[in-house]
Amino acid sequence: MIRRLFVEKKDGFNVTANKVKNDIKHVLGIVPEEVRLLIRYDVDNIQDSVFESAKKSIFSEPPVDNLTENTVDLEGYKYFAVEYLPGQYDQRADSAMQCVQLLSMAEKPIIKCATVYCFKGVTDKELEKIKKYLINPVEAREGSMEMPKTLVTEVNKAGKVPVLEDFMRYNDKELEEYYNNMGFAMSLEDLKFVKEYFKSEYRYPTLTELKVIDTYWSDHCRHTTFATELTKINIDSNNPHIAIALSEYKDLYEKYNSKREDKYQCLMDIATIAVKELKSTGYLDNLDTSDEINACSVVVDVDNDGKKEEWLIMFKNETH
Repeated sequence: MIRRLFVEKKDGFNVTANKVKNDIKHVLGIVPEEVRLLIRYDVDNIQDSVFESAKKSIFSEPPVDNLTENTVDLEGYKYFAVEYLPGQYDQRADSAMQCVQLLSMAEKPIIKCATVYCFKGVTDKELEKIKKYLINPVEAREGSMEMPKTLVTEVNKAGKVPVLEDFMRYNDKELEEYYNNMGFAMSLEDLKFVKEYFKSEYRYPTLTELKVIDTYWSDHCRHTTFATELTKINIDSNNPHIAIALSEYKDLYEKYNSKREDKYQCLMDIATIAVKELKSTGYLDNLDTSDEINACSVVVDVDNDGKKEEWLIMFKNETH
C-alpha cells in the first residue's frame, strides 16, 4: 500500500518558501500574495508501526514542521509538483530510505519525493513563467499530483546505441534544429566543431559519444569558460580599477607564465596567479599546496573571544 505524506515548514521556519517568493519577485517581476512549499513523500513497503514512528522522526520534525497524511488543503492556490527525472539521484529520497531501514532493521522501503510549489494571487500565465523558472529540464520535470499505482520504476531494456549517420549529413539549419531538440550543454558552434572532427575521422559518431563529449565539454567538468584562451580583452567600464587589475595581471603573466608552453591567458589563470606572487614574495610561507591548480589552505591566527587559535582556512576556486 502506498502512503503519502506532505511536510511543510511552520510559519517562522519557512525560509525556503520565502526565498522562492523573493526570487520570483526580483527575477520575474511577479509578486504572489503567498508562497507555500511542501515536500511530498510517497512511501511503500513499510510496516504500520515503522511508518507511524518515522512520520515524526524521519519525515518531519514536529517543532518546525506541519505534517499531513494523504491530502493537503490547497484551496485558493495554484500549484504544481516538481520531481527528478528517472535516473537522477534523489538525495532526499535515498536518505529517507536508509533512515527508515535503520529504524526498522528490515528491508529498505521504496520512497519517492517531490516538491510541491503553491502560489496564491498569480494568473495562469504567471504560473507558467514560474514553472519555467523553477523547473530545470536537465534534471527535473513537472510531476503528477495523482497517487501513483506503483513506486517501482520500470526500466526499458536498452536497445542498440544508434549510429548517427544523418547527423553527419545535416546542413546548418538541420544541425541547429537537432541541437535545439537535444538539450546539449555545449554551444551550437561546439557541436559544429565536433561534427567536423568526426568528418576528419571518416566515421559516424554514436549517440553515446556525443553525450559523453557533451558532458565533458560542460563548465562543471572541463571548466570551459574559465579555461578558454583570452586573446583580446576590451574593457567596457568607467571603473579605473578594472584596467589597473588587468595591467597587473599581464605583468604577472609575463613574470610567471610567458615562457611556459602549457600556459595561456585565461580566467582560471587570472583567478589563481596572485597566489604565485604572494608565495614568491614570502607572504604565503604557511601555504599548503596541492596538485589542483585552484585549491589551497592557509593557516591564520585568530582571536576567538580572547583566546589565540590557529585556524586552517580551506578554499577552492570554482567556475560555478
